[in-house]
Amino acid sequence: MKTFCGRANPTTGALDWVEESEEYDYHQEIARSCYADMLHDHDRNQKYYQGIRAAVSRVKARGVKVIVLDIGTGTGLLSMMAVSAGADLCYAVEVFKPMADAAQNIVKKNGFSNKIKIINKHSTDVTVGPDGDMQMKANVLITELFDTELIGEGALPSYEHAHLHLVQVGGCEAVPHRATVYAQLVESELLWSWAQLQPIEVDGARLAPPPAVGICAGAHSVCDIQLSQVSPQSFTALGPLCTMFSVDFSKPVSSALQSYSAQFVAQSSGRAQVVLSWWDLDMDPSGSIVCTMAPSWTYQEPKTAPWRDHWMQSVYFLPVESRVTEGEELSLTVCHDDYSLWFDLKTHRQEECRAVAPPPRPCCTCQAHLVWNRPRFGELNDRHRTDSFVAALRSVLREDSVCLSISDGSLLPVFAHMMGAKKVFSLENSRMSKQVIEQVLEANSIQGGVDLLEVRPDQLTSTDLGGEQVSVLMGEPYFSTSLLPWHSLFFWFCRSAVAGLLKPDASILPCTATLQMVAVEFQDLWRIRAPCGTCEGFDVTAMDDMVQKSLDFRESREAEPHPLWEYPCRALTPAAGVMTFDFTQCVPQHPMVSEGSLPFVRSGRCHGVALWMEYNLTEDVTVSGGLIGPIGEQGECQWTPHRRQGVYFFRSPWDTTADARAGVSYTLTFEPSLGDIKMDFSIKSQ
Repeated sequence: MKTFCGRANPTTGALDWVEESEEYDYHQEIARSCYADMLHDHDRNQKYYQGIRAAVSRVKARGVKVIVLDIGTGTGLLSMMAVSAGADLCYAVEVFKPMADAAQNIVKKNGFSNKIKIINKHSTDVTVGPDGDMQMKANVLITELFDTELIGEGALPSYEHAHLHLVQVGGCEAVPHRATVYAQLVESELLWSWAQLQPIEVDGARLAPPPAVGICAGAHSVCDIQLSQVSPQSFTALGPLCTMFSVDFSKPVSSALQSYSAQFVAQSSGRAQVVLSWWDLDMDPSGSIVCTMAPSWTYQEPKTAPWRDHWMQSVYFLPVESRVTEGEELSLTVCHDDYSLWFDLKTHRQEECRAVAPPPRPCCTCQAHLVWNRPRFGELNDRHRTDSFVAALRSVLREDSVCLSISDGSLLPVFAHMMGAKKVFSLENSRMSKQVIEQVLEANSIQGGVDLLEVRPDQLTSTDLGGEQVSVLMGEPYFSTSLLPWHSLFFWFCRSAVAGLLKPDASILPCTATLQMVAVEFQDLWRIRAPCGTCEGFDVTAMDDMVQKSLDFRESREAEPHPLWEYPCRALTPAAGVMTFDFTQCVPQHPMVSEGSLPFVRSGRCHGVALWMEYNLTEDVTVSGGLIGPIGEQGECQWTPHRRQGVYFFRSPWDTTADARAGVSYTLTFEPSLGDIKMDFSIKSQ
C-alpha cells in the first residue's frame, strides 16, 4: 500500500506529492544516522564495558542480585555487556520502535533473551510492580542519553525520574558514574565571525552592521563542531581550561535551573568572545576509567585521540564581546536548564556586585540570528568572497542599471546600491528576512535605493518593479531551504519565472554553475556508513540489516549533505566539473545527462564521491561552494566552511591504485520537472 506526502521542493519551490511505501519507516533513517557511529566508537564501547563490569562486580560483592536498568538501549549493546558481566536481569528501555525491534533481534541472536527484557517506552512511562514493565527496581543504572552538549537529549529529566521511580534508593550503581563539563575562554576572529556581522568594505565604502545585531546575544542553540579541525592558531586562550561542574549519576539528579562559576586570572589580554567546551565521563567512582570528548590538540599525540561524530565539542558565543587584560580576575558562569547550557563572563568586581539571579538565557532580539545560521554569518563575513562579488558587480553595473536580487537575506542588493545602480529590487522569502535587510539599510542611511519585495518570483509583475525592466539579475545564490549543493538551482527556476521582466541583453550573475566532483578517501567519516558486524564481541548484524532495508526502499542511492571542512579526506581522482547549468538561458524542458569517468591518480581506499557547486559570477570571477584551493600532492583537500557539500557513499569501499585505466564512472541526470539530479557511480577496474 502506498501513501503520499506533501513536501516543499527546495530546487523548484513547488509542493511535490511524493509516494512513500507505508513500510518505509523514517525511524530507520534516524537509527542509521545515529547508531553506526556509536557502534564503531571503540573507545566509547570499551570504556562502557569496563565500567559495567566494575559496577556489576561491586553489586555482586554485596551478595545481592544484579538488576540493571538500561535507558536508551538502542541496539541493546550495553545490556548485553551487563549480562555478560554477570547481571541477573536487565530491563532495556528504548522509545523508538524500529530500534526496539532491532534490539530484540540482536539480543535474541546473541542468546540473551532470557535475561534482557526490551521495553518499548519512554523511561518516564515505565512502571514498576507485579503487573508493571519492571517487576523490581534496579540497582545498576546504565544510560547513554548524552549529546554534544551533554544534556541536550533530556538526560537530566530522565535521570531525575529514574532515581525517583525506577532505581533502588541508596544502593544504586551508575554507569557512567559521573560527568564533568569543562570550558575555556578564547578570542577568535574565525569563530566570532559565525556569531556577529562585521563591517564590510564595498568598493571603498564601509557597510556597517545594524547596532541591534551587535548587542544581540544571538541564537541560543549550541554550535557543535569537530573542534579538532579548528587549529589552535585560529584562537587565543584568555584563560585556563576550567572545570565548570560535575553531575553524579549514582545519586538523585535535578533538572532545575542551576548555575556554576569558575574564577581565574586572565593569562593574556584580548577580546573575550567565545567559550570552548567539552565533557568527560567517569565510568567508575574512582575516575580511573575515563571517556573524554577533548579535542585532539589537547593530546600529546593528537593522532591517538578517538574520533566520533555522535559526540563532538561545543562552541558558545558570549552575549557581548568584552576586553580583558592579562592578570585581571575573571569569573566565567555556566547555567543550565533541563536541556541546554549557556555562559556569561564577569570581572571579579562585577561578580561581587552581581545579583544572586543567574544570567538570563540568551535570546535573539535582532532577528538576524534567526534568519542567518552560523555558517551563513561566516559566509557574509568572508572578505575574499565579498571581494569576488564586488568585482563581478563592478563589471556589469552601469549608472542606469536596474537590478533584481534573488537570494535569501542577501547583502548583494545593498552592494549594488552602494556601487551606483540606478534602482535595486530584492525578493525576500520571509517577513523576518526582509526586516533584517531593512535594519542593514537603516544602519547605513540607505533610503529609497533598495526595494524589498515579499513576492514569489512566479508572481512578480512589472508593476512591482515600477514598470522597469531588469538589466542585472543577481543571486549568490543562497537559500535557507537548501540542503544539498544543487538545491541552489532554485535560482535557475526563479530566473526562468521572471524571464519576461528582463531586458534582452540583461546580465545574469552568476551566469553559469558547474557541479564538481572528486572521489575521496575519508579519514574517519566513512565510519558513519560502514557495516557494524560485531561490536566488542557481540553480533549486531541486525543493525546492518535494518540499514540495508532502509536503503532498499530507495529507488536510487542519494547523496547526503556534510560540512567536509570538519571531516578530512584525500582526493584519489582529479576534481572536475561534471555538469554545467547555463543561467543565461531558461531551465530546459528535457532532462540533461552527463556521463564520463575520472581516473584514480592516487592509491587509497575510495569511500565515495564529494560533490559541490561552483558559480561563475562572470567569465573571470568564480566562487566555490566546495574546494577552496588546489588539491595537495598527497591529495589533501581544503573545503569552504560556509557550505555543506554532497557526499555519495559507496556501499562498499574500493581499494584503488594510481592507474589511468581505473577510475570512477558516473552518469548524472538532471530532471527539470523534479529539480533533482539522479546519480549513478561505479568503479571502473584496470
